[in-house]
Amino acid sequence: MARLTPLDIQNKEFSRSFRGYNEEEVDEFLDLIVEDYGALFRENAELKDKIRELEDKINEYKKMESSMQEALLLAQKAAEEKRMNAEKEAEIIIKEAQIEAQKIIDEALSKLQAVESKIRELKKEKERFILEMKALLSTFWELLERELGRETKVEIKDQSSAWGEERRDSGISGGGPLG
Repeated sequence: MARLTPLDIQNKEFSRSFRGYNEEEVDEFLDLIVEDYGALFRENAELKDKIRELEDKINEYKKMESSMQEALLLAQKAAEEKRMNAEKEAEIIIKEAQIEAQKIIDEALSKLQAVESKIRELKKEKERFILEMKALLSTFWELLERELGRETKVEIKDQSSAWGEERRDSGISGGGPLG
């Protein structure tokens, strides 16, 4: 059954009967119905338009929400990628620093070993030098003692002969410097 419009109500004609309703009252009442029904019809049409507008806005908002969710997901994904990249970069930097630190430690140990080796070498050289100096001094000492021994003998002879000449000259007799 089709819906009635205000025009349908206004154009409706009733058949007349002998003891029927007062035609004027019915017409007035129908006019009131037409007016109210027309207002309701217009209000209904306006509400339907408003519903369509609101549905359109809801659809727009849903599209915006969907776009915002996609943007948020992309932002989260980008942030996660940046975090992961930063972690990888940090790991690389740490590994490079560890490698560099190990190189420095290895170089330092190598230099330490070289210095310790040089110290041992210098100590051995010092010991050899001391032994050589002792031997040289010992040799010089022996030579000096021999030389002094000769000189002492020569001095004694020289003193004896000088003493003997003195004695001869002074007329003292005796067999040596003491007597």
